[in-house]
Amino acid sequence: MIKPLSERRVALVTGGRRGIGRAIAYELAEAGFDLQLNDLMDDEAADETLAGVRERGAQAHFMQGDIADLTFHTRLVDAAYQQFGRLDVLVNNAGMQVRERGDLLDVTAQRFDEIIGVNLRGSFFLTQLTAQRMLADGEPTAGRSIVILSSANAHLVSVEKGEYCISKTGLSMAAKLFAMRLAEADIAVYEIRPGLIRTDMTAEVRDKYGALIDQGLSPVRRWGEPEDVGKAVATLVSGLIPFATGMAVDIDGGLLIPRL
Repeated sequence: MIKPLSERRVALVTGGRRGIGRAIAYELAEAGFDLQLNDLMDDEAADETLAGVRERGAQAHFMQGDIADLTFHTRLVDAAYQQFGRLDVLVNNAGMQVRERGDLLDVTAQRFDEIIGVNLRGSFFLTQLTAQRMLADGEPTAGRSIVILSSANAHLVSVEKGEYCISKTGLSMAAKLFAMRLAEADIAVYEIRPGLIRTDMTAEVRDKYGALIDQGLSPVRRWGEPEDVGKAVATLVSGLIPFATGMAVDIDGGLLIPRL
């Protein structure tokens, strides 16, 4: 077993440079975690996130890379162990939206494969590798966990972005599968299903869904904020709900409540 460099717990957050990923990083830093962050781009936004994490009293290391590239996964996980000597939590946040909304009958194989490669395939195999490394550590540390961010679209149909819905539905099942496999090792797995969250990814539909929210699309009549998701992640991985695994937490203002 690799001896920890410190007693602070360590979380790996993919897609951690801005938006929901940044909010997760900030909440985890405030909860006492050091951070291994990853994103597709290394830019001023990444620098801002690193600075924000450090201002909150945590150490942070950033590695640029694409989780759709499975050969990158080993370097990413290795970086966490090299920097901090341990890895307690994986947060699968990285993902992409459809490049073009439109008719389901016009979805191309290229578009389908791209979004599945990032949202589902990349997250699945990074989770697999991380779980293998956690199990290989031997003496388990308390409170190890894996979080998979899917979407309200794991349940709600949006025909104009069908490939995205399929990718998120697959993640929802992956969370349950890994929860079953890892429970005996005391590694909890959680799914978080964000609803309409105010990020760059939702900017193009802000007016459309803003009006629908005002009309009661969700019982809580406001956009969700990245911090809403960040607080949910921090609550789960901090061990505050210990007798749970495989569950889905809807951070959606009640959007998924069935109604007549």
